[in-house]
Formats: sequence, C-alpha cells, structure tokens
Amino acid sequence: MSELLVDKSALLLGLSKYIEKGLINGNILIHRALLSELEKETRDGLISGEIALDEIEKIRKLSERYLFSVEIVGEPSSNVDNALREYCSQRDCSIVTADEIQKQICSYLDIKVVYLQPFEGSLSIEKFFDESTMSVHLKEDTIPKAKKGKPGNWQFVNLSNIPMSADEIKSLVGELINEIKYVKNSFIEIERKGSTIVQLGNYRIVITRPPLSDGWEVTITRPVTKKSLEDYNLPEKLIERLKERAEGILIAGSPGMGKTTFAQALAEYYMKLGKVVKTIESPRDMHLPPDITQYSKNYAEIGELHDILLLSRPDYTVYDEMRNDDDFRLYIDLRLAGIGMIGVVHATTPIDAIHRFLNRVDLGTIPGILDTVIFISEGTVKKVYSLDMTVKVPLGLREADLARPVVEIKDFLTDQVEYEIYVFGEQTMIVPVSKTKGGNSVENKIAKTVMDSIPGAEVKYENGEYVITIPKTEIGKFNRRLNSKLRKLEKKHGVRIRIRLGDSDEEV
Repeated sequence: MSELLVDKSALLLGLSKYIEKGLINGNILIHRALLSELEKETRDGLISGEIALDEIEKIRKLSERYLFSVEIVGEPSSNVDNALREYCSQRDCSIVTADEIQKQICSYLDIKVVYLQPFEGSLSIEKFFDESTMSVHLKEDTIPKAKKGKPGNWQFVNLSNIPMSADEIKSLVGELINEIKYVKNSFIEIERKGSTIVQLGNYRIVITRPPLSDGWEVTITRPVTKKSLEDYNLPEKLIERLKERAEGILIAGSPGMGKTTFAQALAEYYMKLGKVVKTIESPRDMHLPPDITQYSKNYAEIGELHDILLLSRPDYTVYDEMRNDDDFRLYIDLRLAGIGMIGVVHATTPIDAIHRFLNRVDLGTIPGILDTVIFISEGTVKKVYSLDMTVKVPLGLREADLARPVVEIKDFLTDQVEYEIYVFGEQTMIVPVSKTKGGNSVENKIAKTVMDSIPGAEVKYENGEYVITIPKTEIGKFNRRLNSKLRKLEKKHGVRIRIRLGDSDEEV
C-alpha cells in the first residue's frame, strides 16, 4: 500500500471522512514534529490542536475497520512543514494536505502530494438558521437554542429535543475551522487559551471550551436585517446634523439593540456622500461595500492603527465595540487630530455612554470630542443628545462667584438642557437639570405656578437663571399675588427668576 504523510490542514479538514468514503487509501503516517506541535497547541488551550488530535484518534479507530496502518515517524523539529517535506523527499511517500500553499511548495520540490478538496454542500450550521434567526446557542449536554426575531423583539426557542454531545460540537467546530480557507471573507479573528472567535462569511462564531467554560460552547450570530439610514425615518433636523456638523458621534445602547446595524447604515451614508470611510472592528463583523476599508484591532497594535489612519486621512472612522482604555484613547486622539469619529459603546442609558469619557479626558475638551450622542433601543433611535460648553453658575449653586465652565447636555430635538457636567472641588458632577416624566423639579414648579394664571407663558433655564416669557397680550394677568409666589420659590430653592415680555428683552 502507498504511504501517506498527513499535515495539520488535512486533519482539520477531516481526513477520516475521506477514508470512510474510499477517497483516500494507504497507510497513514504521522510525523513526530506534527504530533509535538499539536500537543503544545492543545496544552496552550488552542482549539485547533485538540481537534487535530481527535482526528488522529478517529483515523486510528478506522484503521482497524479498513485494515490500514497508522505509524508515528520522523524526529521532532521546530519547523513542522519542512520536516514533513524532507521526510517525504527521502522516503518517497506522499503528503496529504488541504493547504494550497503546501501543495504549491511540494510541486516545486517534486514531492508527491495528495490535495484534499472540500466536499461540496452547505455548512451544517445553516440547518439551524432561517430568515428570522438572529443567533444560535450550542452547548454540550444541552438542547440547541436560537434567538428568533429582531433586535428588541425576539424569543428564545429550542431547535431540537435532543441535547448535543461534546463530540458533536467538536465535530461542528472542526468543520467551521476547516471552511475558513474556502469561504470568502473568513478568518480566525482571535485565538486564545480556551476561546476562539471566527468570522465565517456572514457568521460570527464564538467558541469556548474548558477550562474557560464549564463545557464546549458555540455561539453563532448572523445579521438578520441590513438597513440604510433612510429606513430609520430620522427627523430632518438630525439628518442635517449628521450631514453638516456631527464629527464626534457616539452610538450607545444595550447589547443586541441594533447599535452596529445603525453604525453600518451611517458608514454607508457617509460613503454615498463622497466621504472616505474606514472602520476599526474586533471582530470584523460589519457588512460593508468594498469602498470602505475594515481594519481588525486584533491584527495590529493600537499605535499602528493610529499611524495608518492619520496617514490615510479618512473623513470618518467607525470604531465598533469600544471597551477598554486603549479603545477610548485611540478614539480621542483621532478625533482631536480632526478625523470624524463614530464610536459604538455598550450603555444602558445615553448619559452612561458620556460618563465613560469623563475619567479619560479633561472636561473642557469633551464637547470637542463628542458632539452627538445617539441612543439605540429596539432597533430604533430613542434619544439624541448634543453637547455644548458654556460658563455659568451650575444649577443648584447660588453664589454668582461660583460660575465655572459647564458642559450642557441637551435633547437635540427639543434643545432642552437635561444634564449639566461641571467640576466641583475635585469631583466631576453630572447633574440632571430636571427630573423626567412629571417630576418635582424647580422648573416644573415655576412653570405650574405661572401657567395656572398665564397659560401662554413659557419657562426656560438660561445662563444660571429661570426666565419666564409672558406674551404681551397676557401681561395684564401678571399681578402682585403671582409675583409674591415666584419670589417665595426664589428664596426657597436659592434660584433667580426673571420675567421677560414676549418677543423682546424688556423685563417686567
């Protein structure tokens, strides 16, 4: 019988399946250099090493059924591929590989090679997905489950009544890793001890195993919908903001609420406006046109990305999934360098997203770094904040000499100030200007007092004081009793109230 020396790619592709189908015949040789490499990878927690060792065990079991031998040959070596080629050159055996580069090198060196082509057909994970499946969750000894629906409106469903075994999940993982070479836009994004993140076409796959997790687990996500910015039906005022002024954009929201989908739509919107757009992702799972270059944070140092983006001069950079200090520091540096930035962060409220910048940058520079905060919930834009800097007496402080720089966080659509950020002593304060939904804020109390007598009046907080604007036609309703109530509110809450006649700066 012919002798076949296998390499790692053949094991990962699943050589045992080719033997069972009668496509590979001969005695199987395993080089000690390969065995040592697989042992080291497995001890280091790399999933590919364990899968390859499991495949060798499958081949050994098949040898008893199909009557071929499995032999360990050669001497350990630090360069596995060279060791395999030298052995075959000396012993006149064939290398079995699924690696195109290995095949080419062997042909240059006149070494016999058996090249394994992948079996045609769809991926086995595709049986878990339909048009409404957002993600699939597989774990050993549990029933496979899936999230079905859309961001903010989904349900958890069982895909089977039979729990999956560890061997079934390992076999699935082996197939996924094998297919990386054959599916366009596929790569191992991150491989660490106990975990691997794979991008396989449209699928983002997170694989964990013991000791990191208490069992083999695979989570597979896929974008359910792809939206354009027009699909969000944004107010014209916000569209104009994004088009003309917004350059420090923060997209915030809870996991699974559609942040990345919105960032994707915004990136394409800027591309269509003729802007140069690039992305920084970890992993790269945004699906964008070829005109937009996508960089992986896992394949470059932060300094390298910084230099590349400064030299290539994009108009906008989308920074997906900002998590640690390095991410925020790069966002801040690029924004201060004049590059338009779109950052994506996890946050339960929009103010939480802003809070994550406070301990990383001086208060005075925040409006220059962030100018627009967009909060996404259930796949839609729920809140938009703008940030502006002013010098004033913060709300709640009384003395005029306590005036200081204050960052005002406004509801962009209504232009109402909702929060103030300022430094008091050594502490940075985030103070709500008024309580939401029927609260008992000072502004609400003043408004209720005035509007009981003058329904057409308006109350607004400006420059450290509350300004009541009374229409000229209703000035007769402003009497001594109302004035007395307002002065009592002034004294009680330590604020200043000014009365102004409508459409003029004239005080009453």
